[in-house]
Amino acid sequence: MTADTPQTDEPFRGVYPAMITPFAEGGSIDFDQLRSEARRLEAAGVDGLVPVGSTGESATLSHDEHVDVVEAVVDAVDDVPVIAGTGSNNTREALELSHAAADVGADALLLISPYYNKPEQRGLEAHFREIADAIDLPQIVYNVPSRTGQNVEPDTVVALADHPNVAGYKAASGDLGQVTEVVERTREYDFSVLSGDDALTLPMLSVGATGTISVAANVEPERTVAMVHSALEGDLEAARDLHHELGPLFRELFVETNPIPVKAAVAMRGNCGPTIRPPLSRLAEEHRESLRTMLEELESTRTEALADVTAAPTPVDR
Repeated sequence: MTADTPQTDEPFRGVYPAMITPFAEGGSIDFDQLRSEARRLEAAGVDGLVPVGSTGESATLSHDEHVDVVEAVVDAVDDVPVIAGTGSNNTREALELSHAAADVGADALLLISPYYNKPEQRGLEAHFREIADAIDLPQIVYNVPSRTGQNVEPDTVVALADHPNVAGYKAASGDLGQVTEVVERTREYDFSVLSGDDALTLPMLSVGATGTISVAANVEPERTVAMVHSALEGDLEAARDLHHELGPLFRELFVETNPIPVKAAVAMRGNCGPTIRPPLSRLAEEHRESLRTMLEELESTRTEALADVTAAPTPVDR
């Protein structure tokens, strides 16, 4: 996918892992591991990758690191689009990050709504419109009130959906009614509604969402892809079975602030180290055993839909 790829009725469809950013023990970015993670996820069949979002610890990356991570992921993959997280509570900073991501080859942008300063809805709309006017890439408005302190109201999303570069909405408010309203009111646009909450992905798909930007897909990419694609293809029974298999993972990944548990889980699977940047810290010992047990149980409950997928390594203590 490139910047001049024409949009379809559903610009974003499927599973887009919200990637972690691997760090070496000293806290520097482990670019070799980052590229390896991008290739692992692409090989698992995901529909795209989302580096430097909340799960990628973007809040603790410098601007140069932010751009370097996007470039490394772009260079690592062959056939899937890269959606770079470039949002900020400072419109000028979001523009700078977005331009830089576009310059290194990002295919689309994920823009978290401004946090802490809590703009009114007219300010939110103006913020997103300024970026959409300036940068000719598909852009996803990201609503996560638990982190930003401000909800992006349906009226605001619908007003933005008529902009040719505003191509989607990542919903992480936990409000299924709000998601339903956005889906209903944006059906005339080339616009995708994506789940930003793994536990609600299947319910959101049932009311018209077209995919997910997923934390759990870092750990179980094949199974997440199978669940979402089964739902999109109308096989709700298979999707429901996979949803319930993944339910314990969805819960374990949010026992502490994201991305603390997912980094621990990916490390237990042997795919990267567990280092996380302050002020976040490694997963508390009280949660590690239940996470490890759950991962082991997932390995023993592969469904027929995944029978041809090579099992991931048995979790180990890292």
